[in-house]
Amino acid sequence: MSITSKICKSVLFTSIVLTGSVNAKTLWSDNSISYLNNTNDYQVYENDNVNVITFEHASGHNWGDVFFFLDRITASEDDNHVRYEETYGEISARLSLSYLTGEKLAFGAISDLYIATTYEHDTGNSGGFGFGFNNYLVGVGASWDVSGFDYLQSNVYLAENDDTDNDYQLTLAWGYPIAIGNHDIIIDGYIDWSSAADDHKADFHFNPQIRLDVGKYFGKAKFFEVGFEYSYWHNKFGISGLDNENTLSAMVKVHL
Repeated sequence: MSITSKICKSVLFTSIVLTGSVNAKTLWSDNSISYLNNTNDYQVYENDNVNVITFEHASGHNWGDVFFFLDRITASEDDNHVRYEETYGEISARLSLSYLTGEKLAFGAISDLYIATTYEHDTGNSGGFGFGFNNYLVGVGASWDVSGFDYLQSNVYLAENDDTDNDYQLTLAWGYPIAIGNHDIIIDGYIDWSSAADDHKADFHFNPQIRLDVGKYFGKAKFFEVGFEYSYWHNKFGISGLDNENTLSAMVKVHL
């Protein structure tokens, strides 16, 4: 077991222990289920009908924060493609250096610094052919206090990859609410950039969502949202010759 995976597993385990400790405080928490359906073809799997069901959990604590999501992807068989199934998940835990040191580490627009980790797991099946991987990411992160944003985060990782050479990853995540009259709009998403290695190219993924809080009109604000997700991927998975993928998906999201 490498040092990267050891650190990642240690931080994830520590986060679980801290969540249940007497001195731990949960500052906020959100759970949701989303359904997405593509309006145009993906470039990697080009099935006509791709469905994605996503469970998400995000929470902030006095010791750091946690983000977890699980995608269940199914693509129907069509005239040119076999049925495709995939389950992909990530769990990210960040330990606050302010909490660990007992000193508030904030300067300028940075509100805190973190030890940042992510575990990625994938299992899939395409026409009876199974595949999967486990990746471990360890690095440093920051939370930013920028006017208008619900949250703005950045993380830089060393990634230990199962199927490809190790590389570096930069991740930015944001949430930006907009109120227009009685209408509440949520713009959130992330950007991932991974460096090149001997066996793959550098890849870039821009994945924003724009959703309207429909539940507000029925006295259930922040419960039911509808909108779109846009995915732009350059050199998806670092595959040589795979240039740009642009996919728009309609979506609904329910907060539990």
